[in-house]
Amino acid sequence: MAKNRSRRDDNLRRQIAYRAARLMAEEGIPDYGTAKQKAARQAGLAEAASLPDNREVEAALREFQELYQSEEQPLELQHLREVALEVMRELAPFRPFLVGAVLNGTANRFSEIALQVYTDDAKALMLFLVNRRRPFETDEKRVRIGDAWAMLPQMRFEVDGAPVVITVYGESDERIAPRPRGEGDGPQRARLAEAEALFGP
Repeated sequence: MAKNRSRRDDNLRRQIAYRAARLMAEEGIPDYGTAKQKAARQAGLAEAASLPDNREVEAALREFQELYQSEEQPLELQHLREVALEVMRELAPFRPFLVGAVLNGTANRFSEIALQVYTDDAKALMLFLVNRRRPFETDEKRVRIGDAWAMLPQMRFEVDGAPVVITVYGESDERIAPRPRGEGDGPQRARLAEAEALFGP
């Protein structure tokens, strides 16, 4: 009986993982948690314990993209990575990190280029963007740092049709690797030199 229940749970997890992956690939839901919750509702499932983890959803997303988006997704990813490198070179004085889907390779036309900088002077970054004539919008994001939650400033702008979002951490936060939304086997964040080594020209 337990074995049958376990097999049924595994099947449910796989089903939800693929539903979530499809939502991310086709509808542009960027957050693993939101995609899983919506996929679970579509499957008529309310038990959080049966939800797949982020690694399972990321694996399903890669498989979905390989099967159904094998032509367009690599091109979309390449464009986002080229823009990411351009912006990171521009922001070099702030030692930016690339994170998220553009780094791990699952980004598509819906994705943002997610960057992190570590500074106690967010206004200096804002002034830098103003001087570089980069019109931007400001926002805040709730982020987990270590065992605590914090509201961090964000700056959003567009480069060559690609949305860029910079999350500003304090300098002391750099030694604490923020928890990523995905948990794949690749690097969770990359400096400019590391990003160039991974996929630069």
